[in-house]
This record gives sequence, C-alpha cells and structure tokens, in this order.
Amino acid sequence: MKKTLGLYIHIPFCVSKCAYCDFLSFPISRDTPPPDSISPDVVSQYVEALIMEIKNYQENEFELYQVGSIFLGGGTPSILAGEEIDKIFQALQDSFVIAKDAEISIEVNPGTVTKEKVKVWERIGINRISIGLQSAGDDELKVLGRVHTFQQFQETYTMVREAGFGNINIDLISGIPGQTIDGFIKTLDTVGRYNPEHISAYSLMIEAGTPFGKRYGEREGQEHIADREILPLPSEDVDWTMYRQTEDILSSFGYRRYEISNYAKEGFMCKHNTGYWEREEYLGIGLGAASLIKDTRFRNVSDLQMYFERVKKKQSAREESDTEVLSLKEQMDEFLFLGLRRIKGVSKEKFRQCFGEELETVYQTAMRKLVGEGLLMIEGDSVRLTKRGIDISNAVFVEFLC
Repeated sequence: MKKTLGLYIHIPFCVSKCAYCDFLSFPISRDTPPPDSISPDVVSQYVEALIMEIKNYQENEFELYQVGSIFLGGGTPSILAGEEIDKIFQALQDSFVIAKDAEISIEVNPGTVTKEKVKVWERIGINRISIGLQSAGDDELKVLGRVHTFQQFQETYTMVREAGFGNINIDLISGIPGQTIDGFIKTLDTVGRYNPEHISAYSLMIEAGTPFGKRYGEREGQEHIADREILPLPSEDVDWTMYRQTEDILSSFGYRRYEISNYAKEGFMCKHNTGYWEREEYLGIGLGAASLIKDTRFRNVSDLQMYFERVKKKQSAREESDTEVLSLKEQMDEFLFLGLRRIKGVSKEKFRQCFGEELETVYQTAMRKLVGEGLLMIEGDSVRLTKRGIDISNAVFVEFLC
C-alpha cells in the first residue's frame, strides 16, 4: 500500500507585494522585468525550471507514495498563463502517482483570473480555488497594499462558480490598520452571503522586514508613530472582539470551525492543510519550498539564480544547511502542537501508533496543570483545547515545553 504524500508547488511571483507580506515572493511584470532578472521572461524561465525539478523526482523514493493533495501557492499562482499551469501538471502526472480523489488547490488573486485560465484549471483537474480577498472594503484593501478591488473579487468569484467549481475558499484578515469592529463584521457578513465552502480568517501579523514592520514595529511600540496620516492598528480589545465575532458570525452561516483560523461547510475541510496538521509527509517543489519526509525537514534554496542552476544540472534544489533531522521528542512535540490547533484535538491512539509511547505519560505534568486550569480537556481518545485554551493557544503550547 502506497503512503500518502502532499505536494506543495511554489509560484513566487505577484503583481505587487502587499504591505504585510513576508513570504518568499516578489513583484514582477513580463513587460518590464526587474533589473536583476536573468531572463527577459523570468516567469517563463521559472516554469521551465519548476518542470525540470518535478521531472528530477521520477523513478526515485517517491514512487512508493500516492499524492493525496496538491497545493499551488505563492505568490500568486494565477499570474501564470493557462498553458504554463498545464505544462506543470503534465509533469506532475508523469512523475507522481496522483490519487483519483486528490484535492488540487490553486491560490488566486482577483484581477489575475480569466475565463481562459479557468477552463484550463478545470480541464487539468484543479478542483479547489482559494481566493485571496482579505477584506470586503476597498479602503482596507488599499491599506493592505492589495492591487484588486472588491468588485474584482465579485467578478472572479462569479467566474469560477459559473465554470462549475464547487469548492471555493476565501481568505480574510482582521486587525487591519484603521479597521473597526463594524467594518470587520460587514466583511464577514458579506463573505458569508456568498456561501463559499471554506473560509480562512487570520489575524494580521506584523512581520519584520515588511512595509508594515517598518511602519508599526511591535504592537506595543505604536507610541512612536507621530504621522497622523498613518492609520493605527486596532487596539487589543478591538482585535479580541473581532476574533470572537468571527466564529459567532460564520457559524450563523453554517460554517464549522475545525482549526484555529479555518472554517468549513460539512465535508469541505482543506485536505492539504489537514495533512499538514496531522504531520503527514509533504514535498515542496519550487523556490524556497519546504518539505517533511519521514523524520526530516528541509527546504529548497531561496536564491532564484542558484535554483535555476541547480535544477538545470539535475542537482538537488535542497538547501543542505537548512535540513533538520528531528529527534523523537521533536516529532512528538510537533505532532502535539499541530494537532492541538485542530478543534477535535489529538488522538491518543494515533500518538501511540506513531511513537510507541503514551501521550499522557510523555506530557503528564503539563497536561495535569492545563486540565486543572480549564485549558485542556480529555474525552475518550481525544485530547483537545477548551474554548478558553484555543483563545490563548500560544501560551498553552509553551507549557508543553517547560
């Protein structure tokens, strides 16, 4: 019996870099390529390199696996032409055994989707569309540095629905500078009425090295902001209210929270992300893509020219200095932390099967304390966070490391 494998395909190009984004991606235009690009059409060159990397995996250890999910992320994968996506998938089909019921997702941004692309996606087997909306308010989209409008989202959503896609996710962000509780509630209500199968709702993170990082720094350091034209971040109380409102409002539209930041209609949990939270093996393909195979975490090189050179010579794209063989305890910790992000929690039996030890023995002290504080509960085979535990999950996870 073949083992299950998830594939992540990284497309590191965007129309424009958002003010909050610290992902490995960069803006690029095929009409005016960046000065440091190594080809007049760096996107096309990247696609060819990506295909070479995929083909390099033919007839190796991955022939023992069956791919259960494929996720095209970025960046903005929908920036690619339909024929480029087609070529990538032809290489994937030639190199891997893909399950007939595999979940195949593509991240798209409004304004980069056309009917021609949608037809190709449907033909090659993509069956899940993840739309990066973030907000239903155009003013908030501008603050985030998004290059699309809400109307463009509407056009994109209608386009993929009319093409027959029945599994659509919409990404949202709360805690946007200048955002009010009423504004976020309006976004939740608006998106809920579109009735997508899945909604991911994340709180804005201020990351170092981003425009937001330079502008705001740490939340506690906002007092240094003297420019009245710079919108302030919502207060912690406002941010907390948005967080609590998310589940209440989305549940009224029939969504069930199944992970800290993810909500789905019945039968539409994201298979790819669920595999990640359950520590299933996954292979990352493309610039800087991360992987977990057996007990080893590794990632590809993040330098574009080095990536091109490696795959052209049929060498491994892996960054050897960023390879980590996890100890048994590290694997157990990961299994626990990722599993506790899910509302249903962690299975004691699965923990025993994976590691040959009892969950309650390995984490006896922390579990006893957290149960006593009402942050953790044990019911039959399940160990999971309480509602209060979910709200302060990061603090809970720290207890397991003490």
